[in-house]
Amino acid sequence: MSAKRDYYEVLGVGRSADQDEVKKAFRRLARQYHPDVNKNPDAEAKFKEVNEAHEVLSDAQKRATYDRFGHAGLQGGGFGDFSGFGFGAFDDLFESFFTGFGTRRTTARKAPRRGEDILTRLTIDFEEAVFGCEKEIEVSHYETCPHCSGSGAEPGTQPVRCPQCNGMGEVRRSAGFFTQITTCPRCGGEGEVVSSPCSQCRGNKRVEVSRRMLVTIDPGVDTGMRLQMSGGGHEGAYGGPPGNLYVALTVKRHPYFRRQENDILLDLSINFAQAALGDEVEIPTLDGEEKLAIPPGTQTGKTLRLRGKGVPYLRRNGRGDQLVTVRVVTPISLDDHQKHLFQELAKTLGKEVIPQKEKGIFDKVKDAFGA
Repeated sequence: MSAKRDYYEVLGVGRSADQDEVKKAFRRLARQYHPDVNKNPDAEAKFKEVNEAHEVLSDAQKRATYDRFGHAGLQGGGFGDFSGFGFGAFDDLFESFFTGFGTRRTTARKAPRRGEDILTRLTIDFEEAVFGCEKEIEVSHYETCPHCSGSGAEPGTQPVRCPQCNGMGEVRRSAGFFTQITTCPRCGGEGEVVSSPCSQCRGNKRVEVSRRMLVTIDPGVDTGMRLQMSGGGHEGAYGGPPGNLYVALTVKRHPYFRRQENDILLDLSINFAQAALGDEVEIPTLDGEEKLAIPPGTQTGKTLRLRGKGVPYLRRNGRGDQLVTVRVVTPISLDDHQKHLFQELAKTLGKEVIPQKEKGIFDKVKDAFGA
């Protein structure tokens, strides 16, 4: 039987990875190796291995046991499975051998912790989304309190050891052979309490600060996309790295353009004469006015294409097209001269009613591509 791989190696994360990093790594690998998606013979075994690693590393108590004792600690070493009891009896037995030698269990309460991420929303114009832009935004984030330097105590005073947990950051409750370990409710796991809170942060160690940032928006973005600014989130604790800033985009509607992926859609109304005889008209595009040829005999619903006049492809060269759908407008009010002309035209066209033939699939494709 082969030895189990290190759980951190299985998920591809460092031993200091926080819960968000563990969760993201698990989701990515679970999708990659799920047997319903991955048909390789070893996919199922890898999926189970990833799931097992996540089950341990996503549980704070199981992870702590694994960090200290490895796989053997989770198996109980002959004492049964203690993975559901925090450090449990196995931890007590370990400590009992070394208590007389001055060894005490260290806690990770002051280990560097990554700052939280920030999500903010930004609304931009249609043209700004198409061609890209730079926008200045204002974001509030937490950073170390400059008044108390992050201690949470008023300058001149110091935090004191928590009397409930004696500075350990956790409390223990014995239940027969087992010991349950929980975060100290008084100090929140910090191991110390503040008797004279800082007047600026009120003991929170961080203060909320507003700052202005310049956001670069690439050409081709659309509603629902998120921009990531690494390090733009809240400041980390105990020297940990800051979180990230995510900017969720919303694009305003345009008065007459619509977007379909990287194509721009435009409805164009023309009169009977233009439809029957053909014409050359000027239409709006994202680049300004352009001339468009209306072929003779154009029917309502026909789509004409202007190549390269659409939305730029995100992070690659090229642009989509502009698709112009023609609507032939029936006049509502005619003067006497116009009525006379239509009456003369009607005499030449006759009154025969010709049923519309249902279009086949190839005809619909030709219409869609303006062929």
